[in-house]
Amino acid sequence: MQKTSRKRKCYAVVMRALMGLAAGLSAALALFLVIYVLAKGLPNLSWRLLSTAPSYLTGEIGILPDLLNTLYIVMATLVVVLPLGVGAAVYLTEYATNRRLIAAIEYAAETLSGIPSIIYGLVGMLFFCQFLGMQTSLLAGALTLVIMNLPTVMRTTQESLKTVPQSYREGAFGLGAGKWRTIRTLVLPGCVDGILTGCILSVGRILGESAALLFTAGFAHAVNGILDGLTSAGSTLTVALYIYAKEQGEFGVAFAIAALLMLLTLLINLAATLVGSYFKRKKRL
Repeated sequence: MQKTSRKRKCYAVVMRALMGLAAGLSAALALFLVIYVLAKGLPNLSWRLLSTAPSYLTGEIGILPDLLNTLYIVMATLVVVLPLGVGAAVYLTEYATNRRLIAAIEYAAETLSGIPSIIYGLVGMLFFCQFLGMQTSLLAGALTLVIMNLPTVMRTTQESLKTVPQSYREGAFGLGAGKWRTIRTLVLPGCVDGILTGCILSVGRILGESAALLFTAGFAHAVNGILDGLTSAGSTLTVALYIYAKEQGEFGVAFAIAALLMLLTLLINLAATLVGSYFKRKKRL
């Protein structure tokens, strides 16, 4: 018995050491990546780079069109994906009674989340750009990103809806409230943290996506208003990073864009953490 207990203790110590080593290596790699990109990119990041458009006549390099295109595509994607994702989650959690249908929809959503983004780009090019006649445009890219981010919004909202106690619904029904009134005034406010988390995670994925946008949104660097911008081709920050690094060899500009994207990603993750903490404190009160 003593030998067995000693073996178990040794095994536990070794496993804890291995897990600690794995966690330390992961943290070190992530920290190294962040520091390396910021060290390479921040010296090349300037207000002139952020506030000017590129010109092939003067050789001027600027990423203002790419910033605006990124903002447009984020807004267009969220406007479509949030109602679809939240609505699908509410239907599956609150209304649907056919378990086979629920399982089929959830399986389809999980399958969508595992498909490589380059395939989304090819499908978006064939369906939105060619079949629907949108041509290469930010709107076609945004609709492609809607399909990519729909599983994230739907699953996070579903999990948040399940955390709302069933007694809240039963109490509302007992007071004479209808199904939709209960969901609108009681259930959805109770899971708003999950909806916001899914929204923030979607913004992070939109900012970091490039493969799907290469085929659907294009490479243009023109400054447009939001309506003209959505109906015309344009490159986002990630696509511009690829173009400057791969096609033009401007690695200083590419690292500057990478540093900007890194800062935006850190801010988005910080915002998600703060939002989650705020709503947890609010629920406790």
